Amino acid sequence: MKTPFKSIQQQLRLNRWSVLSVVIVSGMVCSVALVLMYKVHRESLEHAFVVNGEGDVIPLAWVDRRKNLEVEALAHLELFHKCFYGVDAGSYERNMEKALWLGNASVTEVFQQKKADGFYNRLLQYSLVQKVERIDSKIELEEESMDFRTCTILKIYRGSATDTYELITTGRLILVDRNFPHNPHGLLVIDFFENSLRKMDTNEDTQK
Repeated sequence: MKTPFKSIQQQLRLNRWSVLSVVIVSGMVCSVALVLMYKVHRESLEHAFVVNGEGDVIPLAWVDRRKNLEVEALAHLELFHKCFYGVDAGSYERNMEKALWLGNASVTEVFQQKKADGFYNRLLQYSLVQKVERIDSKIELEEESMDFRTCTILKIYRGSATDTYELITTGRLILVDRNFPHNPHGLLVIDFFENSLRKMDTNEDTQK
């Protein structure tokens, strides 16, 4: 003979199994989601990116970073030197902000020293334009860092007058996390130092 109590027991048992099934399925879904997220994260770390002419970030399959490391290091040094030394009265603050993302405190110290020496005040006062004509870098690949020596040819325009200078800088590059668009190559200039700056004569400039 059926009783209301027995029906209630069956209903409670059914509800318990339903709740337990929902919990198990939810746990499985969460576990699968976590695994997929980890896989996507790992795959993203194994990919390189470039920025096209429109400013869009494009992923590229990353096979062996060391094979392309020298190419990226040269591109990083070219970008850094163009931002740090290619300045005029209207762009130097923007270019300095870009350059400081590419180097550590040693770059900031050189910037502060140039500022204290009045370089940027003269830039504004006389409307000087400093352009980077050529950048030649040599890199020594090491286990954890890369030593570099860069020769930069600069032209400073003062109205109708133009002066050409050869600047030698040295330092090291270390690997860091990529930061788009501030640091697309995932490298950082450290131990940065301006070794020498000399004015080139007209004949020498023509030969170069």
